[in-house]
Amino acid sequence: MDKTLIVTNDFPPRPGGIQAFLHNMALRLDPDRVVVYASTWKRGAEGAAATAAFDAEQPFTVVRDRTTMLLPTPRVTRRATELLRAHGCSSVWFGAAAPLGLMGPALREAGARRLVATTHGHEAAWAQLPASRQLLRRIGEGTDTLTYLGEYTRSRIAAALSPAAAGRMVQLPPGVDEKTFRPDSGGDEVRARLGLTERPVVVCVSRLVPRKGQDTLILAMPAILAAQPDAVLLIVGGGPYEDDLRGLAARTGVADSVRFTGPVPWSELPAHYGAGDVFAMPCRTRRGGLDVEGLGIVYLEASATGLPVVAGDSGGAPDAVLDGETGWVVRGGEPGEAAERITALLGDAELRRRMGERGRAWVEEKWRWDLLAERLRELL
Repeated sequence: MDKTLIVTNDFPPRPGGIQAFLHNMALRLDPDRVVVYASTWKRGAEGAAATAAFDAEQPFTVVRDRTTMLLPTPRVTRRATELLRAHGCSSVWFGAAAPLGLMGPALREAGARRLVATTHGHEAAWAQLPASRQLLRRIGEGTDTLTYLGEYTRSRIAAALSPAAAGRMVQLPPGVDEKTFRPDSGGDEVRARLGLTERPVVVCVSRLVPRKGQDTLILAMPAILAAQPDAVLLIVGGGPYEDDLRGLAARTGVADSVRFTGPVPWSELPAHYGAGDVFAMPCRTRRGGLDVEGLGIVYLEASATGLPVVAGDSGGAPDAVLDGETGWVVRGGEPGEAAERITALLGDAELRRRMGERGRAWVEEKWRWDLLAERLRELL
């Protein structure tokens, strides 16, 4: 692998799925051949201290910009080209193609031989709007490869690119640490702590925002409880939608059967997945297709933990499920359909076991970090 400059807004300690994706990939590259140029997480002493402590722990060099949001401005572009030259980098990986990939031509002129830009869900939204669609086309022309998460995002983004750029696209989804997310991840302890040991548990691990579909699960609970009176919905995570969800649970009359954990440290997430019998996140597309699920790594983490999954049909979420094998895909925003699938799973231990084992095997076959990091190394 050529020595690589990673240019990104999305990097820990800032939380989020893209941040975890980039960090996990970076950790699996040769640390002597990686330099990260990232934005600052938070302004102020507390944010600076957390960022400095995180950066000091990394095996590779991390350079922080003074801004909390990197944009392809002349100043940022100059800084990136200076870092490219100073560290002897000949490859660049843009952690998110839009908009940072617009710096591609300047970095190539500065000596970069390989330019790889990763797309996520928001680039699929860019492809639908005329102005941003043109910018995305420029990014495709100015880089060697755009990577994509799955078929949904590929088809949307490719439609905005030139045929040549579309033909150079390569799949590079986030991976799953199958050694961390595993069936014996500590779920029994979480169940015992929450008083759920003898109850059927439907678990949803995600940020609390409308797209994710926790409200659909709450609305599905009356039908689930009619078949499984002791069932409980365990909602893991924090976010701006929590108060609305709590109010909905109360109005629906299921507040006693819905538990909110609030934000959970990453180290405890595997055990919270393991506390469930079924994983469900019936995500839906919002805002006329501008707010979609890029992939849904949570489904794969749940599969690695040995759970059957019930996924929504938003964006690339179905790419993370083998429908009918590792779980089912339901229409997002449809409580009746979600309730039907969840009830079927809660009532059939053998079906849960079979889907959970198939999901675990699929993760080991296709979604391991080491396999995907090798693909990135080849691209760079």
